[in-house]
Amino acid sequence: MAATQTEGGAAGRAASLFEASRPLSPSIHLVAAGTSRLVLVPNGSQVFEVDEDTFGQLDSARLTHDGRAIELFLQNLGVDEPQLVDDSAPLDPPLRALSLAVAQRCNLGCTYCYAQQGSFGDVPKSMPLATALKAVDLLFAETNPGERVNLAFLGGEPLINRGVIRAATEHSQRRADESRTTVTFSITTNGTLVKEEDSDFFEQHGFAVTISLDGGQAEHDKLRPFAGGRGSYQHILGRIAPLLARQHRMQVSARVTVTPVNLDLAGTLDEFIKLGFHSVGFSPMLSSPTGKGELDHRHLALMLDQMVSCGEKFIDKFIAGERYPFTNMVNAMREIHRGTHRPYPCGAGAGYMGVSATGDLSACHRFVGDDSGEMGNIEEGIDRDRQRSWLTDRHVHRQEPCRSCWARYLCGGGCHHEVINRGRPACDYIRGWLHFCLGAYARLSAERPDYFGSTSTTPQTFVP
Repeated sequence: MAATQTEGGAAGRAASLFEASRPLSPSIHLVAAGTSRLVLVPNGSQVFEVDEDTFGQLDSARLTHDGRAIELFLQNLGVDEPQLVDDSAPLDPPLRALSLAVAQRCNLGCTYCYAQQGSFGDVPKSMPLATALKAVDLLFAETNPGERVNLAFLGGEPLINRGVIRAATEHSQRRADESRTTVTFSITTNGTLVKEEDSDFFEQHGFAVTISLDGGQAEHDKLRPFAGGRGSYQHILGRIAPLLARQHRMQVSARVTVTPVNLDLAGTLDEFIKLGFHSVGFSPMLSSPTGKGELDHRHLALMLDQMVSCGEKFIDKFIAGERYPFTNMVNAMREIHRGTHRPYPCGAGAGYMGVSATGDLSACHRFVGDDSGEMGNIEEGIDRDRQRSWLTDRHVHRQEPCRSCWARYLCGGGCHHEVINRGRPACDYIRGWLHFCLGAYARLSAERPDYFGSTSTTPQTFVP
């Protein structure tokens, strides 16, 4: 990204979003998008369209912290019911997803790797087949007919242990058939070790394949070189070509970890879509073991500007009837449309856990080898006491400043691993992005309601 030419304008647009999305009231948030005047009610993540006068009154009320006026508005709206998210943590939630760290080693030397080049700060190791099969059995232990579970393979670089991946997949499918359940599979790989036969196997089992790529060749090679320092970009593209060509049941996505080095998101998105990826998503680097590659507030402003550029192109493409697979935008539209309201950012430590190469359970794949996320082991099962404590402590109502933020039930408090290790440096970025997405949702609802399916999508209109 040419900082000397673009940083001023980018910072200006991001600053406007930061200002518009300030957490002025925990009970409402206002969005002025074109001619639409929207009110988000966090309780239930409900979106309403109001007239200009009502919008102005509510804006005055939140600026002056007039909670009574806001309360009366919610009463008139008929949404002053008790909070849909209470303070209680889920009790002993059933396990529905596991990620297996089948190879705690890697052939790349990524500069920011949370897994410390795949070893998680320990001696490099691979998961024995017996451990993988026992983990699969744990995943199916409490399933009922008709339910769905997911098995994911991660590392390090998981394809270092290809044989275990295949055997665990086939064992999982047998268990699913026996229990009349559905199992889905996913893998996150750096792409360097993909073989032609992998595309057949992934297609056969309908894998969601995520390839870690961090921009065009120059940016990627700087961030994700081979362990000896040689660039990996062209090698990866050659290796994954059969995957991209074979997609039918299998879906191949690109995941970009955003650092100060690779902030040209708009260019990267278009490049990867042209390569044939089913979807492309971006994730900010907020916490690395050494601090290298982490985004500060200035970088997050540049990232937000780029995300909005990608989002605007997404809107234009879809209104024109064209597909534009920008994962972040697709996910945001789905969550807003569903009225997602949750007390956690993800299922980590609840329905989803990670398994280390030695069979230890952790809150998620990022907590492998990290005592703060220990959750038992596959031999003895989930440590329910630790799980209950984790879910109680990590509840968004116990997080500051989340409790008073309008975005709390859409955000869930932020990635547990990143928050524990660095705090919350990205709150302005997250709120700014959600603010933009709320306006985008209103526009898509009005101009392309079919995008959301057959159900009604237009934000409800409030008539005072």
